[in-house]
Amino acid sequence: MVLHTLYGVFIASVIMPRLSPQRRNRVIGNWSAALLDILNIRVVVRGNPPARDLTGVMFVANHVSWVDIHALNSVITTRFVAKAEILDWPVFGWFAIKANTLFIDREKRHATGKMTGLTREALQAGECICVFPEGTTTDGNEIKPFKGSLLQAAIDAEAALWPFSIHYPGAGESANTEMAYWGERSLIESMRLVIRQHKPVVVLNFAEPIRTSGYDRRTLAAEARAIILERSGLG
Repeated sequence: MVLHTLYGVFIASVIMPRLSPQRRNRVIGNWSAALLDILNIRVVVRGNPPARDLTGVMFVANHVSWVDIHALNSVITTRFVAKAEILDWPVFGWFAIKANTLFIDREKRHATGKMTGLTREALQAGECICVFPEGTTTDGNEIKPFKGSLLQAAIDAEAALWPFSIHYPGAGESANTEMAYWGERSLIESMRLVIRQHKPVVVLNFAEPIRTSGYDRRTLAAEARAIILERSGLG
């Protein structure tokens, strides 16, 4: 894992700045897939998954772990909207910058409005964006109410909204909570727990995309959450 991370640093600093957006996305997706292989994490894709050449779509999902990002990137590479605290993560914060992550500082008064505008522009430019509307992570056994503010960008850009659920199956019908990065658990502690897992699985269950025309953001957020609840089996 250390060697793969160092390899990622080399790629992100030397190779990626010279690549076209399409090739850059391919490199990011391959790196994420290789990381999951190193961690022995199996990605199971269900439902209606997107094509790799998809453009201009906003993906929304529940949020459980830092693994979520790499799991989605292994299927389709997207730009993520993430909280500004990720910038302080060792190495991975730097990776997030190189992967063109959009950072939102919720402590700043007008940050959400500015981020909505940036997200709309990215969608209109044909980029795929992923948003976690809960605004936080859970242990995987619940899905918190969705905040609809950033979904306004999809409405304004007339872009489709593509809901999908993220689930780490554990024993019986419960979630594998040791895969979660939540509560007071530190990033290092979370990484140690993930590394200790024996063949963990992450299930990405994609619904049909939603045409956002005619929606207001609150209704859109509620519908997306209901779909994700059903897909996750938590509804």
